[in-house]
Amino acid sequence: MRLRLVRENTSIDFFSRARIWLGISMVAMVIAFASFLIQGLNYGIDFQGGTSIRTQSEQPVDVAAYRAVLEPLELGDVSIAEVFDPTFEENQFVAMVRIQAQEGDERIASETIEAIQAALRTLDPDMLFPSVESVGPKVSGELIQTAIIAVALAVVAILLYIWLRFEWQFAIGAVLALSHDVILTIGIFSELQIKFDLAIIAALLTIVGYSINDTVVVFDRVRENLRKYKKKDLKEVLNLSINETLSRTLMTSVTTLLALISLFVLGGDVIRGFVFAMIWGVIIGTYSSIFVASAILLVLGVKRDWSKKDPSAGTRYGHIDT
Repeated sequence: MRLRLVRENTSIDFFSRARIWLGISMVAMVIAFASFLIQGLNYGIDFQGGTSIRTQSEQPVDVAAYRAVLEPLELGDVSIAEVFDPTFEENQFVAMVRIQAQEGDERIASETIEAIQAALRTLDPDMLFPSVESVGPKVSGELIQTAIIAVALAVVAILLYIWLRFEWQFAIGAVLALSHDVILTIGIFSELQIKFDLAIIAALLTIVGYSINDTVVVFDRVRENLRKYKKKDLKEVLNLSINETLSRTLMTSVTTLLALISLFVLGGDVIRGFVFAMIWGVIIGTYSSIFVASAILLVLGVKRDWSKKDPSAGTRYGHIDT
């Protein structure tokens, strides 16, 4: 017996309150954008600037212990992560300690670095510090610009892909749904003031890929049903297509969330921000693929007549599941 999260042959009317869903999404986007303008983001060291200190010890890295000995120094935002590499020896344990830029200084003073090293040596007197690197405001600004360009290029590439594969109405619906997901994800980080660093940019790009995958599955079924049910109203075709793919959509989302929630609970502070962004993105991406992208497609309408002079043209490979 196969596990099913929804019963077979569902007939849920997803568009009976389509305007309400779109209205809720628009209000949420306005709130997210306003929060970004008013509060801004709680940028991490990657975007704010600071100093990275690499440690090397023969004792296992205990992130909590590292954080405890550094806390009395009142350094502000401190990020500690263990570094893994297959080339390391069996008794070689490496960590990366990142400290945010102090007010008025591009880099941490040498006295502060010495105090940090002395505090860490209380855990292991033989601890080594192979490298100390500073990230200034200029480099941080370049990282922000690069991150924005990366997300924008990903969305543009998806727009072109959907446009070529489907019709322009599908492309507009998909891109607006992706923009909805990205804006709401940035908004929740602004509202909750969760640290925003390069790992979150990686999460945003992953969310974009996950969301477009769900949307393409629905759109592919919509295109198939538009050809199959030529006399049905577009709203009926959209409802039918979403209901037919609903089990797959929910099963994918739920299994992904199970893994992400486990990582959020057990993964520790290092990846918690990334995993939170992914959890939020999966929920929002599933919502947008069902309620936002399809609702926009309903508003824009779709060209129903794909017939050509040759009746078989354009349908020769219609049986292939793309």
